[in-house]
Amino acid sequence: MATGTLMLTGRPRVRRDVRQVRRARHPGRLRAELRRSAPLLPAVAVIALLTVPASPAADGSAGTGNVADAASALLVLHCLIRVARDRARPLTRTAAVVLGLPVLGVSVAAITAHDPAAALPGVARYLQLFVLVPAALLLLLRDRRDFRTVAGALVALGLVQGGVGVTQFLTGTGASYMGEDIRAVGTFGPTDVMGMATVVSYGLIAAVGLALGDDRRAPRAQRTVALVCAGLLAVPLLLSFSRGAWIATTFALLLQLVLSGPRRAARVVLVAGALGVVLVGGLGIGSKVITDRVDSITRVTAAPDQSVTDRYTMWAAAAGMWRTDPVDGVGLKAFPAYRDSNSSIALSAASDTDGAGASFQRQPLLSPHNMYLLILSEQGLLGVVTLVGSWAALLVCALRRLPGARRARTGSDCALVVVGLLGWQLVDFAYADIGGPSTVLTAMMLGLSAWWALHRGAAGSERTDRGAVAA
Repeated sequence: MATGTLMLTGRPRVRRDVRQVRRARHPGRLRAELRRSAPLLPAVAVIALLTVPASPAADGSAGTGNVADAASALLVLHCLIRVARDRARPLTRTAAVVLGLPVLGVSVAAITAHDPAAALPGVARYLQLFVLVPAALLLLLRDRRDFRTVAGALVALGLVQGGVGVTQFLTGTGASYMGEDIRAVGTFGPTDVMGMATVVSYGLIAAVGLALGDDRRAPRAQRTVALVCAGLLAVPLLLSFSRGAWIATTFALLLQLVLSGPRRAARVVLVAGALGVVLVGGLGIGSKVITDRVDSITRVTAAPDQSVTDRYTMWAAAAGMWRTDPVDGVGLKAFPAYRDSNSSIALSAASDTDGAGASFQRQPLLSPHNMYLLILSEQGLLGVVTLVGSWAALLVCALRRLPGARRARTGSDCALVVVGLLGWQLVDFAYADIGGPSTVLTAMMLGLSAWWALHRGAAGSERTDRGAVAA
């Protein structure tokens, strides 16, 4: 009896001791987590600062720089300091070639421009977006946990900007659309109507990739939280009224679903269809204007509106510039100078913007709104081979690593995020090009893609990742 009594009375004391030890270790564990997350702060800061409203440029355009761009410069500087301090080989040979390819086309296009001095800002912008920031993020990320942190920041940014956009639609304070201030543009304003659509699309695709992955070491709540976020982000994407973003997102989601497995794809399509019926058909969220906008996609050739007519005219102008200089193009940042001489009278040369806290203004059309034609006209075939070839190489390398990740159940969520984001961007570039404050997010997306596609330990085990970081 005495022994039994001692055992019974000893258990609560042991439990109390365990709880006390855990409490004592908790501050140390928290400090360790903070130290571990500290290197990611520059990358998260770039994404978070995209919530700061950007002022339009003096010419009425959306502008090209903001605080997020300044933060991206600090990100690059931070990585350069780390590389110099560690005295290690920063990139593998494959990564150096894939990420360094755009330098050749951009440099030649700047040298052959009609005004090389005016082309220098374009050189800095291209190198920032397609070389320096992606390489910096590739060096910054250490394992899949870091990858999920940055991907989660994309989702969070999409939720913030999407929440602002939905509020704009409901309160009639958005950008002007069909005579009403209902277009959701977030904090980017009416001069960058693609800004919120891009941010929300990135967040939606990242959330779907995290939800579809079957990594056995991923957090337990990851799928549920990601699926809820994806459903929430679908609403502001619809209210952006961006046909290009809708088409690109549909393609990216279908690609992710097919790669994740046919059965899962069928289930998700059914759930998404039911959700769409409830939101648009049942609750009537923007049903009339959304339906009209969707129908307009099929009329872009038969009965195009003025925006589509302007786009077709600028596409033809870009093709004309390329025929004049097929190898190296007319020169970096030279599209506006050659636009009118290669365009028909159908071009209006400017678009009207209004609403979302800004007064009415005419926004000049300074690019063809097609990234491939912009590269072809300004950089020629050399630019297409180097720049588009770099993106294609990232996609091929990412797809090659996906089957192994699915078999080992390690990193398939990261793979689906990367493939979806790259697929979205490659399709969206057929309807848009770089420009505006949200463009820096494209560089962050390419950095995530480069890490998964080119980092040696990205598709390995968590133990391999830790070993690579320690080395």
